[in-house]
Amino acid sequence: MSVAVRVELGPRSYDVAIGRGLIAEAGARIAPLLTRPRLAIVTDARVAGLHLRALQAGLSAAGIESEALALPEGEATKSWAELERAVEWLLEHKVERRDVVVAFGGGVIGDLAGFAAAILRRGVRFVQIPTTLLAQVDSSVGGKTGINSTHGKNLVGAFHQPALVLADIDVLGTLTPRDFLAGYGEVAKYGLLGDEGFFDWLERHGPALAAGDADLRVEAVRRSVQMKADIVTRDETEQGERALLNLGHTFCHALEAATGYSDRLLHGEGVAIGCALAFETSARLGLCAQEVPSRVRAHLRAMGMKVDLADIPGSLPDAEGLLALMAQDKKVQDGRLRFILAREIGQAFVADDVDLDVVRGVLSDALAQR
Repeated sequence: MSVAVRVELGPRSYDVAIGRGLIAEAGARIAPLLTRPRLAIVTDARVAGLHLRALQAGLSAAGIESEALALPEGEATKSWAELERAVEWLLEHKVERRDVVVAFGGGVIGDLAGFAAAILRRGVRFVQIPTTLLAQVDSSVGGKTGINSTHGKNLVGAFHQPALVLADIDVLGTLTPRDFLAGYGEVAKYGLLGDEGFFDWLERHGPALAAGDADLRVEAVRRSVQMKADIVTRDETEQGERALLNLGHTFCHALEAATGYSDRLLHGEGVAIGCALAFETSARLGLCAQEVPSRVRAHLRAMGMKVDLADIPGSLPDAEGLLALMAQDKKVQDGRLRFILAREIGQAFVADDVDLDVVRGVLSDALAQR
């Protein structure tokens, strides 16, 4: 049993299927996209060890041959070196323009394999089979692909929409609690940016969802994907409203850079901390009551998540150093930092005229708690 969310983008429209057992059904679901019964899979070593055999069995059941490349796991894989390795491997295996590449993994693999597909032969179709909660609710939907640079995160990439997304809820059961909660940071973000009713629902059902309730997980992924699909439909290449999806990300990307894109801070953990900092900044600017960031922090803390800079192990730059890292963010326009702020839970907006002294004060106070 699965549900589907349609991303309406004219000739680039596609479905996001969400449910249990979708990896076993992958062959039947992907077959209509193929002009010949073969495809190439890009994955990582951990996902390959856990799930590749099941995926290839599902493909074989539909008569589809497959070859797989397993890259190292981790954020460091989103690099020029691993992109080159993936592209050369796809060419070596004679992937043609009408073929399909499968991105089988979390956000790192989805971003890198999607970018490889975007530039291979000037554009090859690809299918996302996301294996983390974060990838299922965010990075697999919307067509953002890319790699990191020494100058910052996701600074090299392209918009390249998938032909299909298969979000199998069953694979979430193999995530570590930390990885699952990191993905939950992106789930909570959707309620925080545009749907207080969804945030209310998460406050009630978050603990059971984290504990493994499959029906709640399907619903959380469905509602998150539906919100993202609606926004992407209206603003595919982030000219306006889509920027709201970056709630917490200006802080997050600076923190990821400060921690060397290491496992000191997972992306979703950075998003959660970033959302808390964005709401604290909003309160100090007088946009919302102080009770609002307190409510945000209370829910994230109740879920057992990282919420403050004090929760990040190891050293961090001072406030000026973090602001300098923010200045490298790809959302900078005309030299001005853009923040996503909020007037209330579910009422986020884009601001590019934020008093940086206020942001500096928020960061300084947060650092002082370490």
